[in-house]
Amino acid sequence: MQAHKHFLSLADLTPAELSKLLDLAVELKREWKAGGNAPVLKNKTLAMVFTKPSLRTRVSFEMAMRHLGGHALYIAPDEIQLGKRESVPDVARVLSRYVDGIMARVFAHADVVALAQYARVPVINGLSDYTHPCQGLADLLTILEYKGAIKGLTIAYVGDANNVANSLVFGATLLGAHVRVGAPDGYQLRHDVAARAATFAQAGGGSLTQMTDPQEAVRGADAIYTDVWTSMGQEAEAARRAQVFPPYQVNQALVALARKDAIVLHCLPAHRGQEITDEVADGPQSALWDQAENRMHAQKAVLATLMG
Repeated sequence: MQAHKHFLSLADLTPAELSKLLDLAVELKREWKAGGNAPVLKNKTLAMVFTKPSLRTRVSFEMAMRHLGGHALYIAPDEIQLGKRESVPDVARVLSRYVDGIMARVFAHADVVALAQYARVPVINGLSDYTHPCQGLADLLTILEYKGAIKGLTIAYVGDANNVANSLVFGATLLGAHVRVGAPDGYQLRHDVAARAATFAQAGGGSLTQMTDPQEAVRGADAIYTDVWTSMGQEAEAARRAQVFPPYQVNQALVALARKDAIVLHCLPAHRGQEITDEVADGPQSALWDQAENRMHAQKAVLATLMG
């Protein structure tokens, strides 16, 4: 990744580029805990465009920019009405004249792609309906911290194979992990995502396996990942999904099938009592809070690489 490139999907990276970002994230986190980061983004400003609510994305990006000596400008959903009040290309052209980088949290992936196409500054995908690369980078950083390496690990994703699953699968297969996705029929990985990840796995010595049995997915796994059963924008499907997904709940009985030192991950917000139980979320194998903190450190690596 060179300056003025974009960060739209982990699938756009080579294994070397992904590893370099993770190494930088580790270093920046170590530096921050030792007393603070160097102001490598002094006098730089990141525009943060939101079309949906956020806790972790907004705060982690804002604090990441502050730690690196820069500024973050929050633009609320009603202020731009991306693609409605003003076209996406025009928003990209205008913001490029004001700021040094754009982070966008959008519904449609096409919007972040269009921002990148028309912007003169780096564009970072803060979440789209296709992928969530910032979360994926934080997930990999968390697994790396707990396990020391990613290549050769078995990582199980249980539940709805959504945008978060896409990023996890892309990143983990790029780095040579064995990924199992346990999801009901009709809720598994998109065919194009699975095909691309399988190519990554073949090149990196890992594997991708999809199955409908959640127990088989987690058996002997080093890490178990889950997410909400109904994502933002899918509220009309909530009742139907609530009937389909209960067997995929990450509870203590399911976790017991994994390795004794397995960690449990969730991108948050969690619907406790649905996809994950309190016992697991707050239990000794939970890595949820380190994972949430790592959004900030992973994003520092992206910001420093693109805007430094």
